[in-house]
Amino acid sequence: MILLEGVTKTFKRTTVLDELSLEIDTGDRIALIGANGAGKTTLIRCLLGEYQFEGNITLNGANPRSERKQVLSQIGFVPQLPPPLKMPVEQLLSFSAGVCGCSSHEMEAVAAQLGLELAPLAKRPFEKLSGGQKQKLLIAIALGRPTHLLIMDEPAANLDPEARHTLFSILEQRQDETAMIISSHRLDEVAALVNRVIELDRGQVVLDDRVDDSVALSSLLTCTLTTSRIEPAFSTTIRSWGFHTEEDEQQWSGTIPGPDRLRFLGMLSRYAALLCKVTIEETR
Repeated sequence: MILLEGVTKTFKRTTVLDELSLEIDTGDRIALIGANGAGKTTLIRCLLGEYQFEGNITLNGANPRSERKQVLSQIGFVPQLPPPLKMPVEQLLSFSAGVCGCSSHEMEAVAAQLGLELAPLAKRPFEKLSGGQKQKLLIAIALGRPTHLLIMDEPAANLDPEARHTLFSILEQRQDETAMIISSHRLDEVAALVNRVIELDRGQVVLDDRVDDSVALSSLLTCTLTTSRIEPAFSTTIRSWGFHTEEDEQQWSGTIPGPDRLRFLGMLSRYAALLCKVTIEETR
């Protein structure tokens, strides 16, 4: 269990977290939402033991400041912005495995599932990887270790559709044995991944609600689209989702990870006047 009691964090004269209290249990998959400045990142950094704060935080009884090594060994963390690390990939894997006292083999296996082949990258500095490679490696490090808490800040950013589906499937396998906090600016980006929504505003919890989680994280949807004309901007966008066309760029087909359905429909809404027909069916 993760327990936060009266957590307050102030930078100079600005209170970023204001006597915040929460209980998070195994099996909770939380969408942590709120506008910029609401306190999401500060809360995450307090959980990771990076900031001093007033109040109390414990993860299975351990304090993230005074027992930081023990706490970090139980947390998998995927930051929104990759850190500017100069160490080679193989050294980063070895270091990360050492923090939690495990082998890096499972991390390498998760990377392979995400489509990232690590052998050619072993000697390359982390900062020299592409954005997608960095994201996949950070996810592999977070998910390829035993954890009680997963903290993910926009975890699917920079991932191709196939890798997104793989990520969602791995999260489904972990959902009953760990707690998850998924931070996002927009609820529709993560709604189908979670069973609880916590919204912060000015450092306080303004919403804490249970939500429907009947969508299987590993589900896939098949989709066909017909447009009234050829539109280059739409063609570029729909290709980024892995869709393909065989003839005139007016008929498209592809698959969508189930948890991405709201995000996909939000994208389509921008082209509503262009669409003649949309068919979406769940395949599994």
